[in-house]
Amino acid sequence: MLMLQISSLLVLILLPASVIAQSPEKVSLGARTLLPAPVWVIGSYDAEGKPNMMTASWVGICCSNPPCVTISLRKATYTYGNIMKRMAYTVNIPSADFAGEANYYGSVSGRDVDKLAKTGQTAVKSALVDAPYLKEFPLVAECKVIHTYEAGSHTLFIGQIMDVKADPSVLNDRNVLVPEKLDPFFYVPGPGTFYRAGTPVDTSYPKK
Repeated sequence: MLMLQISSLLVLILLPASVIAQSPEKVSLGARTLLPAPVWVIGSYDAEGKPNMMTASWVGICCSNPPCVTISLRKATYTYGNIMKRMAYTVNIPSADFAGEANYYGSVSGRDVDKLAKTGQTAVKSALVDAPYLKEFPLVAECKVIHTYEAGSHTLFIGQIMDVKADPSVLNDRNVLVPEKLDPFFYVPGPGTFYRAGTPVDTSYPKK
């Protein structure tokens, strides 16, 4: 028995770390950004006051009190410079009907193209923060930057939510958001594809 234990230990020592990391249930994919993520379109003004929209997926809710969301941007992006100057941004949540526009907003730079002129969508000036939001997208959060953090290749902007605005078409009669009406979608970095969020799932435990 002792010899068997020693032999097993030697095998583990001699095996490459990548092989040891494998298990019968899981396959190691490496340290990569492969997790499904939301699709948010970030609204900002440039130095001349021109509105710009950029699709970002390195995003999320990060605090409840005060209510905050975070977005992560590379310094090379046009939106990064806009937000640093204005210290504000909006989060615009598209429905699946606007997947094409969301994809476009993330595929070209506002330095080179007037994206709103191209899509024909409408920028509305927020009364609460120094940033525009999209009239056509059904759900919007207006945010002021309260913190920034250098994470590496990306800068994290933490934005305090000053207000959330919703189109009546995605609310019920109690002004509560109805996800099926919003019809949101998410981004999967591996294939680089958008997918609908789907329908509610059974969360009962134990299963009935």
